[in-house]
Amino acid sequence: MPDYDAIIIGTGQAGPFMASRLAAAGMKVAVVERKWVGGTCVNTGCTPTKALVASAYAAHLARRAADYGITIDGAIGVDMKRVKARKDEIVLAKREGQRKGLETTENITLYDGHARFRSSREVSVGDTRLNAPRIFINVGGRATVPPTTGIDKVPYLTNTSMMDVDFVPRHLIVVGGSYIGLEFSQMYRRFGSKVTVVEMAPRLIQNEDEDVSAAVHEILGKEGVDIRLNAKCINAAKKGDDIVMTVDCASGAPEVVGSHLLLAVGRRPNTDDLGLDAAGVARDERGFITVDDQLQTNVPGIWALGDCNGRGAFTHTSYNDFEIVAANLLDGESRRLSDRIPVYALFTDPPLGRVGMTLTQAKKAGKKVLCAKRPMTRVARAVEKGETQGFMKFVVDADTKALLGAAILGPGGDEAVHCVVDMMNAKAPYTVLQQAMHIHPTVSELIPSTLGELKPVE
Repeated sequence: MPDYDAIIIGTGQAGPFMASRLAAAGMKVAVVERKWVGGTCVNTGCTPTKALVASAYAAHLARRAADYGITIDGAIGVDMKRVKARKDEIVLAKREGQRKGLETTENITLYDGHARFRSSREVSVGDTRLNAPRIFINVGGRATVPPTTGIDKVPYLTNTSMMDVDFVPRHLIVVGGSYIGLEFSQMYRRFGSKVTVVEMAPRLIQNEDEDVSAAVHEILGKEGVDIRLNAKCINAAKKGDDIVMTVDCASGAPEVVGSHLLLAVGRRPNTDDLGLDAAGVARDERGFITVDDQLQTNVPGIWALGDCNGRGAFTHTSYNDFEIVAANLLDGESRRLSDRIPVYALFTDPPLGRVGMTLTQAKKAGKKVLCAKRPMTRVARAVEKGETQGFMKFVVDADTKALLGAAILGPGGDEAVHCVVDMMNAKAPYTVLQQAMHIHPTVSELIPSTLGELKPVE
């Protein structure tokens, strides 16, 4: 007889919820975690970074107090030890809350240690052997270290080790001009660091439309973030107390000199030390576990959820993985990954909320497209808040009237975009949203008005 009905490896966003659903269904569940309950999101991702973003925003707003008629006597200071302590308090409460939930839920046993497959049905955790007919892998990912010459000879930070920083770096070099890198760049510039972003591509956040990239570039530039584009890092070296990055670039100085280095060039899955070969579980060339449309691997009885399957790199996609698997396994449904509409945010200030296709992607797909765009200077709530950077942009299929995608870069953009998310999931034509009555004054109220300005795009 098996020891358990199910084994869950990893406690990111999918694992604990999967365990709770299975346990509630009467199954005996083993959960294995090698480090911190809560995974990346709780410990080194969403929770701590958004706590830091909030502190950085407070500092930024304090410096702008005079814009709102508010007088502050004395200089605005940043106590990074207190900033870090606040972040740590929030993280610890969430981590311990999740651990307690697993430890006290009937039918769940939590094992601390590193899990390795011994077969398709057996896992070892230290000297303990566990077996079950169902195994769910939820091991997440970690920062990629680029193969830059000399990188192993200089101290560097990643999104994980940044969580231990309790000081303001004199000059932070950020290698990578995408989502993680840009959030840290603005954050530490607001804390008081000099910041230089080094990006090898010709523009920031390459997955976005060019106007979105340009707007984010302008926002960060106005705050004093130095951005080097078309700059490939070819060598890293230590020089006294500084780190020197030599870059291959079309213009600008061939060296970037700073006190600290943050690597933000992507992430890789934590799948190389699980013994997956012993279970026969297939991976792609980047190490992601191969799954089908319902998150099952090539081995019956084994599923992969979250970042390790390469089908989404966000907390919400991991949770949705759990929902799909639980619905199919326990509720008799037939939910599929391919039905999921991509949605995410860049949590700079202002934030970027994104759903579905970009205009570039829609045109490349051969769609007959309508598009509308409104600057935040024409959004009353943004004007009243004194935060008018950015714009909202909508892409619609001219033939079917279906909403194809949206980008909302501006105050509350990460929330307002859900108006579009819900319409797209309901498969409603854009006219339903255009005719909806929204609350005034909000950012969302200008979505219907902007949809009334759609025009054909060649």
